[in-house]
Amino acid sequence: MKKIANVDEIPNLGSKLVFLDEVPIAIFKINGEIHAWDNRCPHRGASLSDGYISENTIQCKYHLWEFDIIKKCSVDNSKVKVKTFKIKIIENSIYII
Repeated sequence: MKKIANVDEIPNLGSKLVFLDEVPIAIFKINGEIHAWDNRCPHRGASLSDGYISENTIQCKYHLWEFDIIKKCSVDNSKVKVKTFKIKIIENSIYII
């Protein structure tokens, strides 16, 4: 387990970019829930952490691909998955497990 951020560092419908062994990870807070995704869009590798975040989707701002937060895949093609990371929250700290 490795601590990557604090919950209160991330605003609701916001994100934080962190690195774990040189892997960019986008940490999102959506409706009070924390999600950890590979920051690289599966389409062309653009950053997802600075994309458009809604209550249901994260949209890459470069080519406008949208990803379902719950299903962790493209809204238009469920075969296009986003790599995710398992997390654990202890008190205010977010850990990758």
